[in-house]
Amino acid sequence: MRDVELFLLDMDGTFYLGDKLIRGALEFLDVVKSQGKNFLFLTNNSSKGPRQYVEKLRRLGVNVDETHVFTSGEATALFLLERYGKTKLFLVGTKALEETLCSYGHTIEWRDPQLVVLGYDTEVTYEKLARACLLIRRNLPYIATHPDINCPSEEGPLPDTGSFIALIERSTGRLPDYVVGKPNSLMMQIVSKRFNLPTSKIAMVGDRLYTDMEFAIRSGAMAILVLSGETTREDFERSSTKPHLVVEDIAVLARMLERG
Repeated sequence: MRDVELFLLDMDGTFYLGDKLIRGALEFLDVVKSQGKNFLFLTNNSSKGPRQYVEKLRRLGVNVDETHVFTSGEATALFLLERYGKTKLFLVGTKALEETLCSYGHTIEWRDPQLVVLGYDTEVTYEKLARACLLIRRNLPYIATHPDINCPSEEGPLPDTGSFIALIERSTGRLPDYVVGKPNSLMMQIVSKRFNLPTSKIAMVGDRLYTDMEFAIRSGAMAILVLSGETTREDFERSSTKPHLVVEDIAVLARMLERG
């Protein structure tokens, strides 16, 4: 880890769980700062925007601003701009995701959209899902913000965008044309340019093998798995995805980084 200059931190299951910081979270940031390294919260969870994440982190005692957060919702907005320009889209997503997409010049359209965007919608209704399926059957472009099947919570795993993808596939026979978030390397490309760093100087710290770790490995970054969220040690041992480092939680990682 001596060569790592930027740590990308997943949030749900890695830095906090629900409204509680995971053991060692603040200590890890202190060590990173003391060594002159950088960090960025990088999350697939598109149900909130950067502002909402900053508000939550500050409530938990983490002094950050919006430059310290990058979400799959933002990456989706940038992808749409590059691929389609400013678009009229039908959204299965939260008000916060709508706010994020509109801040990049996109508009939300119910009757005659150009494409469908599916995010982690904690405000989902049957009406929205039904309308999305009708539009997807018309062969409109169909974009998902990320593929996570579950979102960790204090009560246990909750259905995430990947579960909605499966539901829509059962109804329409279609999978998304493009899934923007981790493990897609698009987010890494944006981050690499923003910090002017090669991916070999970047580490991804996360709790999911099929998103966080695949994302790092595909992008040429260091893959650090924490076992404080979705992935259990048994999951890791059965998986063909092998991160560079596996630790119990971010507290262990902080001690390792401090020791050098």
